[in-house]
Amino acid sequence: MVTSLSKPELSRGIKSPTKETLLTPRFYTTDFDGIAEMSISADRAEIEAIVAELKADYNRHHFIRDEEFKQCWDNLPNDKKVAFIDFLERSCTSEFSGFLLFKELSRRLQKKNPLLAEAFSYMARDEARHAGFLNKAMADFNLSLDLGFLTKNRTYTFFPPNWIIYSVYLSEKIGYWRYILMFRHLEKHPEYQFYPLFRYFESWCQDENRHGDFFKALLRSQPQMWNNWRARLWSRFFLLTVFVTHTLTVLERANFYKAVGIDARQYNLEVIEKTNETAARAFPTILNTKHPDFFRRLEACSDSNFKLKLREIQNSNTDKPKIIQWVENLPLMVSIIWHMLCLFLMKPIDAEEIRDTVY
Repeated sequence: MVTSLSKPELSRGIKSPTKETLLTPRFYTTDFDGIAEMSISADRAEIEAIVAELKADYNRHHFIRDEEFKQCWDNLPNDKKVAFIDFLERSCTSEFSGFLLFKELSRRLQKKNPLLAEAFSYMARDEARHAGFLNKAMADFNLSLDLGFLTKNRTYTFFPPNWIIYSVYLSEKIGYWRYILMFRHLEKHPEYQFYPLFRYFESWCQDENRHGDFFKALLRSQPQMWNNWRARLWSRFFLLTVFVTHTLTVLERANFYKAVGIDARQYNLEVIEKTNETAARAFPTILNTKHPDFFRRLEACSDSNFKLKLREIQNSNTDKPKIIQWVENLPLMVSIIWHMLCLFLMKPIDAEEIRDTVY
């Protein structure tokens, strides 16, 4: 069931950051010394080639606002405006989170691993450019994010280096597919292209793709991240968590996708299948998205999550004790965990075997 929670009317000025939940874009920190000490000799040639591409900065003249932006957007229907602002905020926060992580990696690795430091500096440049462009889009609707406030007040989650590499690789690749599939759809259906930002998605996603290629090369330079049973389990785990999060996020925000003429369920399916196929180039194992229960269980997680959201809204207006609320929510939380466990235990696909025949 594709559902969407209602949003309040928009107010003007600095937008209050969305309440942090499991679905909001997170800010990360890591063991910087651990990454600095990584030996990349096993894949150094490919990493050097990707760094050269990043240095070329093919999109340096792309993110320039043209005349089409210079108009009044107050006439956009409120429901469409609210859904779009939510999309802009999540995207801006995600890009800014990447900028902070890459900037700090570049700074910390400068002396110990200059090649990686250079790569992270270029990726920080790209993420900052994206975040700034998105924040300017929010300003067209008389809103903006206080990125300085986010830097100081957001909760930072620690991930060890291997988790950072797995998760950022997937984040960049799923970002590529999200942007390119939406761009292709709007190219075919320009009647849904209600704001000029969408025209920038083709080149935008190429930045995401290059970032993903860098992390793929970094991952493959670390044999312990792909050639043992632990790596196979971690690959399945990160694919699953990214796909569950994507499903919950997309189906919860079905109003936005409806506004651009996209069926949220079909879009979610296509993005996940394409990302899973792409991950076979880096990971030792991928998930079997063709299993008849795969998307059924993902959507069951989404349905339970939506019910939890509704109860949270209902309980905000009651004096019901927290422990009672937790007990009432427990079956829904157990349902999500159960479906995720079943998904994790589905027989995976050996990417090392199909890589030689497909790629």
